[in-house]
Order: sequence, then structure tokens, then C-alpha cells
Amino acid sequence: MNTNRTRVAIHNRNMRTDAEEFARPAQPPDTTSWSALREAAKDCEACHLYKGATQTVFGEGPKGATMMLVGEQPGDYEDVAGKPFVGPAGKIMDQALEEAGIDRTKVYVTNAVKHFKWEPRGKRRIHQKPNSREIAACRPWLEAELRIVKPKLVVAMGATAAQTIFGPAFRVTRERGKVLSSKLAPRVLATVHPSSLLRQPDEASREREYKRFVSDLRAALYAAGEE
Repeated sequence: MNTNRTRVAIHNRNMRTDAEEFARPAQPPDTTSWSALREAAKDCEACHLYKGATQTVFGEGPKGATMMLVGEQPGDYEDVAGKPFVGPAGKIMDQALEEAGIDRTKVYVTNAVKHFKWEPRGKRRIHQKPNSREIAACRPWLEAELRIVKPKLVVAMGATAAQTIFGPAFRVTRERGKVLSSKLAPRVLATVHPSSLLRQPDEASREREYKRFVSDLRAALYAAGEE
């Protein structure tokens, strides 16, 4: 019997069972203190994802930031470090932000889901896309961050972030780069997640998609009134 395959199958079965039986909306404290909110998020058990994660990875950045960047979830690097966007995708994002004329230290960066969802593959932890129940369970934390930070513009990076804000029917491919409004934030611009640039099949594709990503960020800078 392949021990590795058996371990993966057991892990996946347990994750599915937990997801079906245990997911409810998080209940952030009613506070205007970002620090208190972050501390409360450390103990979040609204869905099963906390069981496999090292820690909650909350957002970070200025509490009065004009722009908020929202990704999908922390990855392996972020789960260990406890900070959003510090892995390979974060490095690409930082480079694109700089090229677009955006200072990362002046924007608030977070994720729609605060715990790392993964499956084992040998000794590696491989990213798994969060499902609708996990996203719904974590959404109150994002809502609370938005209430405290009050950004002029939210940049939703990738389908999970965009659908958390606009609903499951939203398609980034159709609405990319447009400034839209939502119930969560008055101005939202959707673009791809920087990790998608890492998955491009060749250098030419990566370069083309990177330029499009930078262009979206420049549009966000203009829409936020920071240009």
C-alpha cells in the first residue's frame, strides 16, 4: 500500500467531513480597535481550517489606508510567518506595486480567508482552494477590517476575493480592471491574483500577464485618487 497516498486520502476525507459539519459565520467583536480585532481573530474556530493551520494570518497595514488589497488566503510561507503576501506571490505583488507607483507600506493587505487550506503531498503542503462555506465563515473578519480601515478603494485579487465581495456569479475575466460598487465597499476593482502569474506556461505569457496586472494596479491608484 502506498502510505503517502493513504495519508492524503485520509486527510482529504477528514477535511471534507469537517467542512460539511462545521462552518458558521465568525463573530468578530464589536470594536473600533484594529488590535482588538486582530487578537480576537487569533482564536477563530468558525470553520475547520484552523485545525490544519499554524496560525491565523490577519491583514496588516495603515488603519486609515486609502487602498485595501484582498487576496484569497495565506499560503505556506504566510502560514508560517503569520503575515500576508510574504511568499513568491507576494514578491511578485510587491514588484508590481512598485512599478505601478504604489507604496506597499501605505496600503492595507489582507485575505478573504485567514487560515491556510492545504493538502499533503509528500513533505510539502499544497494549496487548496477554499470552498463557499469556508469563505462565508470568514467573511465577517473581512467586513470588520473594512469597517475599521475604511479604504476608498478595494482591490480584489482573484476569484475568491472578488466573489466574497460581489457573490458567486462574479467573474474576474468579465469585469477585470473596472471600478465597481458593492455592499461591502463603495469602490472595488477586480484583478487576477498574483499567484496566477507564477502558473503561466512560458516566459512570454508571464510577461504579458504581469504587464496587465501592473496596468490594473495603476488603474486602482487612479481610482483611489492617489495618483
